[in-house]
Amino acid sequence: MAEDSDVQRDLATLATELKRLEAEYNGFFAGRLPRPPWETRGRVEALIKRWDRGNIDTSVDRFRFQTLQARFQTFIDLWDRGQRAREEGRPGPFSAPPPKAGKKKPEEVETRILHVTAFHDPMREMDKLHGLYDSLMDARRQTGDEVVPFHRFAALVKDQVTKLREAGSPEVAFRVALKDGKVNFTVRGLKGVAG
Repeated sequence: MAEDSDVQRDLATLATELKRLEAEYNGFFAGRLPRPPWETRGRVEALIKRWDRGNIDTSVDRFRFQTLQARFQTFIDLWDRGQRAREEGRPGPFSAPPPKAGKKKPEEVETRILHVTAFHDPMREMDKLHGLYDSLMDARRQTGDEVVPFHRFAALVKDQVTKLREAGSPEVAFRVALKDGKVNFTVRGLKGVAG
């Protein structure tokens, strides 16, 4: 039973040291530490090697060790990639992301509206329905998406118009757009539009 207590004590130490190592690496990549935490990493590696070669009798302890070992390996891969990227002077997994405000605006500019139309009764406005269908299917072909048969599309439009008209919208608008290389098909009830 003494060996089991050694295993459990070492596993508890390993879990604590792994948390410390994670915190120290975070500090290093954030610029708070001047160099990587080699000493802590060495202690964790030594414990992992000891029990990787050793014998762990209980399946609970073996599972706990394998979980900690896998977590350590995942972190090591990430930290090494981050350090390599930093040494090569390129952005890595720990580099600050570009400012979101600066990145969102170009995405909004990339939204290209292809077709907008509104319906009172799509079954009586077949020209509009065919125009909407053609622009949507052209956009889907452009992005490599599957083309939908006209009858299924017409049924979808009719259902959406019916649903939104019952909710109090006398006219329903549909929009086909390309956003970030993907087809964006939206529907919206227009309030207060008189026929």
